[in-house]
Amino acid sequence: MRFRLTAFGLHLLGSACALTLVLGALYLGWYRWPGWYLSSVLHVVGIVVLVDLVIGPTLTLIVADPGKPRRILARDVAMIVTVQLAALLYGAATLWSGRPLYYTFSADRLECVQASDIEGSEIALALRENPSFAPHWYSLPRWIWAPLPKDADEAMRIVNDASFGSGKDVIDMPRYFKPWAEGLPKLHDQLKRLDDIIYLSKQEKQSLHARLSAVGLAPDQPNTLIMWGGSRRLVAVFDPATLRLERLLIPDVS
Repeated sequence: MRFRLTAFGLHLLGSACALTLVLGALYLGWYRWPGWYLSSVLHVVGIVVLVDLVIGPTLTLIVADPGKPRRILARDVAMIVTVQLAALLYGAATLWSGRPLYYTFSADRLECVQASDIEGSEIALALRENPSFAPHWYSLPRWIWAPLPKDADEAMRIVNDASFGSGKDVIDMPRYFKPWAEGLPKLHDQLKRLDDIIYLSKQEKQSLHARLSAVGLAPDQPNTLIMWGGSRRLVAVFDPATLRLERLLIPDVS
């Protein structure tokens, strides 16, 4: 039994180190708050953790028979490690393709834009027309303003395509991105009172009222904006005077 436990412990330690290295790098680079929440990655992380930290070491505990020939034992452990590496590579590739690249303000909302949202053709256009905002493999998340183009026909085409789901939205077109600071006057005009946000239930609004009051923020001022990441929502709270982002709150009824 001691041999099995030693093999289990070494396997668990090695798996934990590899998992920490990969997930830690992705978290520190791209998935810090609010990235992990808005991109809904916890189910992917859960699968990888299950395979690499639970199933893999447990299978090693089962197959690590001290009476088994070392060649056979090495083959069994190698097969287990291969499956673990496949799961880790799957998870890393999925997290990489879905990493948050931009937190955008456009029209009347904030949104999280992931790497998978931006097509290669749009990246090429951005590199040519707006290189300072074009995404690269090393690009980290940044807050930007995504206004519609000045050309009225092009702006209408984008709005129609996005409305009917037949094309890309302007937040998926880095060629139109501008610095966050340039959009603050427009953002100020879109700030709403908490009670005026239509995407929140009555119970969520009541809970958010209490939470804002508890940290000294005024829940009755026009200082909030909804933030979307897929189907997930956050409430962004700004200082109306400086437009500094104060809080990003998860709507709940607790």
